[in-house]
Order: sequence, then structure tokens, then C-alpha cells
Amino acid sequence: MSVLVVGVSHHTAPVSTLERLVLDDSGIAKLHRFAVDTPHISEAVVVSTCNRIEMYVSAERFHGSVEDISSLLADQAGVAREDLVRNLYVHYDDAAVAHLFSVASGLDSMVVGESQILGQVRVALQRGQDLGTVGTELNLLFQQALRVGKRGHAETDIDQAGPSVVSAALDRVEATAMPMADARVLVVGAGAMSGLTVAIAARRGATDVVVVNRTTERAERLAASIGGRAAAWSDLPGELANADIVVSGTGATGTVIGVDEVAAAVGCRSGERPYTIVDLALPRDVDEAVAGIPGVSVIGLAELAESLADAPVAADVADVRGIVKDEVAAFLAARNAARVTPTVVALRTMATEVVDAELARLAARRSDLDPDTFRELSQTVRRVADKLLHAPTVRIKELAGQPDGLTYADALAELFALDQAAVDAVSRVDLDAEVVSPDE
Repeated sequence: MSVLVVGVSHHTAPVSTLERLVLDDSGIAKLHRFAVDTPHISEAVVVSTCNRIEMYVSAERFHGSVEDISSLLADQAGVAREDLVRNLYVHYDDAAVAHLFSVASGLDSMVVGESQILGQVRVALQRGQDLGTVGTELNLLFQQALRVGKRGHAETDIDQAGPSVVSAALDRVEATAMPMADARVLVVGAGAMSGLTVAIAARRGATDVVVVNRTTERAERLAASIGGRAAAWSDLPGELANADIVVSGTGATGTVIGVDEVAAAVGCRSGERPYTIVDLALPRDVDEAVAGIPGVSVIGLAELAESLADAPVAADVADVRGIVKDEVAAFLAARNAARVTPTVVALRTMATEVVDAELARLAARRSDLDPDTFRELSQTVRRVADKLLHAPTVRIKELAGQPDGLTYADALAELFALDQAAVDAVSRVDLDAEVVSPDE
């Protein structure tokens, strides 16, 4: 069995698709149950947030499982499978482990370093446990991912990555255009980056803040948090004309602010007030040609990245990436070592049975041996067997960390003619191990 993740996130899908993939508790529970009812999947966990939905499974077959999961996601979201497939990403085995560790650490979030995802991963694991779709493999993987995420936040200041980007953007606006306190601010989008923008702008004295979002309810909640105003998505052209500073961070896969809209907005403005657009989205929200409109200044992530390249927060992100890389390597080595354990145990069990049988034959044939002599012979034979097995068992555990480590285990089983049923019996005992709560 191997770990497989199939998902859709803000990196691969437009907001309209992500909104259709937002499921309630009932829909998520159905995904879990339907997944483990398929022929190739034994365990399942669904990570569902406003910016992503991912299904992690323990799968016997790769292609069959990808098809099953993509169909399940499409059915539950009410979208055509062919429309969903082009937005999917798939990671298998080692890559799936690395992806989950990155997600839990905040490296894959829209706002890099945000800690909310760690709690969402914990909730996903707990839900899977409650539904009975989590076994040893996914429990161990998610427990480790939670530990890696906690370590990244504890050992670095990656939590400041998102706020640093927004602060740098607003610093530049205030240095080149006008103070927040004097500006009419338009925030396009209502996600994590927009939330940071609203909060930081308010702390800097902004009192005229408007939030526009495709989902009006989310815009209203965000605007209300600082006493601002929400507007419908259809009102975006008019709000562009009323603003002095526009900050966009929708997470859409295409541009949402085009040349014609901005040119029309600038044409409606009167006076000499500067007009600045900050594009915090990746991919960009604002058409690149907007920067060529007279009187319009555009600040993008590329320029901000240059100013933040040497900042402490950039080093923190790099440090967390290093932590994730090391933790992935350690996890995979330990997992591979654990996978050869049944073969090692079966080998030692076979050796013990052979020694016991031969000592029983000796005892039957040489009843004249005194107990002390027989005991010493028994200890000698067992020591010889242990010494003969020591090198191959230690070596196979060392080799297990290599890409073809499991092939060595198969070779060991073949060379010693191990009973596959004995190996499987050890594996079944391991799979029946207690599943640990995410809070333990």
C-alpha cells in the first residue's frame, strides 16, 4: 500500500471552482465512506478549507485510485469530471508525504506561514478517526505532519511571512503615494491576504475601506471587522473609480482587474490624487498592461519579493523548507525500515524454529546428556544462529532507507525461502496497532 493525494487548491483552480468544491460536514463524511468502499483504497482523510480540498488515501493501485477519487470529488461537488481533472494535482508516495508536510507547515498556503492550516489538518485527522477511515499508515503520516508543522512555527518566525508582504506593500504605498489615514482603500478579495490587508491598513489609520468579493457575505464579514463597507462584485468598476489605493489578492487563476476597467476608472477621477494598485495575488490579479496607463502605479509580488529577499522572514521560510526536507527524509527512512521489519521478524522466527527443532532432536537422541551440558549446547547453538543472522538483519534495515530497499527485503525472503504467510502475519499485527489521537 502507498499514500496518494489528489486535490484542488488555489494554486490550480479559479475561485469559482473552489467555491463549488466547498463541502459541508455531510459531504465530507460521504467522501470518506465512498473512498474506502472502492476496491483499491483502504484508508482516507479529507483536508477541506476555503482554498483547497485534498483527499489522502492509502492505495493499492495508483491509476485506479486516481480515477476513483477524481470521480468522487466531481460527484460531490456537482461538477463534470472532465472539468475538474484539469484543475487536479496528484502526488504519490514520497511526493505525497512531502506535500502534506509542506501543507501542515504553511508553505503551501495562500498566505505563506499562516498557522490556521495546522488546526485544519488536525481536524481532518480527527474526522477520519471518528469515521473509522484512518488506519495505521495515514494516522502515522498525519501525526508526523502535525509535529513537523508545530516544529516549523516553534523554531522560526514563519508566522510573520504573510504580514511582512502586506506591510512591505503598504510601506511602499505610503512612501510613494499617500498615508493610509488619507486614502480611500479598496480591497479586492476576502481571503487570508485580504484579511491581513484590511487589518494592517486599519491599524495605520485607514478609515475609508471598501471590500469587494465574489461572495458578498465574506466581504461583509471582513469589512465589518474594521468598520468598513462591503460592495458586490458587480460594483467593482465603480469602486475602482472611487479608490486611491487598490489592493487585490483574490487567488483567481486569471486576471480580475483589466486595462479597460482601470482606464475607465482613472478617466472618471478628478483632481491630482495619486492612484496605486497593489497586486498580492499569485498568479497575478492585475493585467500587466495596467502599469502602462498614465497616472497609475502598480506594485506586484515581484517587486516586493526583491525588497523582502534579505529580510529575516525570507530566511525563516527557507529554514522551514529545510525542516520539511529533513523531516521527509527521516520519515521515509523510518517507514521503509518498518516495512522490512516483518521480513526480519519472519527470518528470526524461522531460525528460532529450526534451532528448537534440532535441539529437540538432539535431546531425543542423546538422553544421556546431563542438564548442564544440554543447556550449554543450547546456548551455543542459539548464539551461532544469532551471529549468523545479525549482519543480514542489520544490513537490510540500513538498505531499507534506499530507493530499492524493499527489493532487498524481497530478496532476503526469497533466499531464505520464508513463508509469505508468516511475513503477512507480522504485517497484520502491525496494522492492528492502536490509532493515536491527534492530541496525544
